[in-house]
Amino acid sequence: MSHGFELEQPKGPAIPDSPAVAGLSALLDKLNKVLLNLSMVALVVTALVLTYSVITRYFFKVPTDWQDEASVFMLVGATFFCSAYVQSYRGHIGIEALASLLPPSVNAVRLFVVDLASFLFCTFFSWKSWTLFYEAFRDGQTTTSTFAPPLWIPYGMMAFGMTLLAVQLCVQVLARATNQRAKR
Repeated sequence: MSHGFELEQPKGPAIPDSPAVAGLSALLDKLNKVLLNLSMVALVVTALVLTYSVITRYFFKVPTDWQDEASVFMLVGATFFCSAYVQSYRGHIGIEALASLLPPSVNAVRLFVVDLASFLFCTFFSWKSWTLFYEAFRDGQTTTSTFAPPLWIPYGMMAFGMTLLAVQLCVQVLARATNQRAKR
């Protein structure tokens, strides 16, 4: 079983054989890197906001009602915006027990079925996230706190991130279906 720490880190996501799929993969990789950098900034800002909150409450006895939601919103964005990037490197948790037991051709089919099932699930999740976003935006839904930020913000980040993850999985399914190296 490997955890990825002992393996050589790839320089980038695998490049598909098909020029069309490779172009889509390259475009997605650029977008993923921009969102990764944005998410890193959001994590630092979240840490600063929470530190500010603790300091002002402890030393100055000043309540802050906005920091929890701002932090949660930034963490939701960072989590969902980075999911496609992690998937492009196949960095999500996977069970490798079967991979070592199966013949390579059967394992290739297993990987294709897993990618396809993941794509279908993420597509459904993305669609439901967009409906949540639309309802929250249309109805003007807010959180129940006194700060009351609109709920379409985290729902929109969740929907966008899941859509990117679904597109990333689609690229991987198409690459697996069209790659010539894997068929040899």
